[in-house]
Amino acid sequence: MKIRSLLLAAMLLFSRSLLAHGGGEDFFRSIGKIHVVFAVILSIFAGLFVFLLWLERRLARIEKQIHQS
Repeated sequence: MKIRSLLLAAMLLFSRSLLAHGGGEDFFRSIGKIHVVFAVILSIFAGLFVFLLWLERRLARIEKQIHQS
């Protein structure tokens, strides 16, 4: 829960800085950081995907144990 609130706060601060600069896309393209933004978003989605796979396997193992008993 603590990580979620920290992530939400970071996203709010990030969005406010984009609005202050006018256009988000033009700002990141002008300073050459658009690749960094894509890499961060990609790593977040990859992390979520890996977590969901891990959770699915763990749940499958627990369900298997329940059905065996």
